[in-house]
Amino acid sequence: MDLQISVFLLFVLFTTGRSLICNQCPGVSNPCEQIPCPDGLSNCFAATAYANALGVSSSLLTVKSCAPATCPSGSINLGNIKLSSYCCSTDLCNDKDSPDPNSNAPNGKTCYTCDGQGCSSIMTCSGSEDRCFKATASFGGQSVGVKGCVSKAICDATSLIPKVEGISCCSGNLCNSAKSVTQSFLFLCCSLLSFILLH
Repeated sequence: MDLQISVFLLFVLFTTGRSLICNQCPGVSNPCEQIPCPDGLSNCFAATAYANALGVSSSLLTVKSCAPATCPSGSINLGNIKLSSYCCSTDLCNDKDSPDPNSNAPNGKTCYTCDGQGCSSIMTCSGSEDRCFKATASFGGQSVGVKGCVSKAICDATSLIPKVEGISCCSGNLCNSAKSVTQSFLFLCCSLLSFILLH
């Protein structure tokens, strides 16, 4: 009996305090490494931003790291720019890149998107993108906005996106209003990268 108790206590000692280990890939050409996650980060994640040009999708940036328990899995579709992410909770489970959202089948949902001329273009959502969204902020003294399709899990985590105000998600077709706002590609990329790096 004492041997069983000793083995149990050793098992408890070796398993408590052990950190989750995740792949960390900080950007475009930086090498990946395996890191123990700091306290408070209980998931691994992978996210990739994609750009569409002439119907061809190419990866802009892939990031992998540790993430909080509120880490969302899903995709954001802005028309020509898409972000896909997934979260998992076992050691090195983020070894694969996030799925290309261009491979998802259309799901029948439609939302407004911005195209440089305004924000009244209509797009078809795909995969798990079951919400429309819009966001506005003041950037460089001008009103900046983005619109598109998004997964519910990412909508639920929008409070974690820094430096962006007025983020709202809705569930009806074309519910994110056709009202025109100015779009800034630089602001969009900075916001998406902040979202990726802080999760």
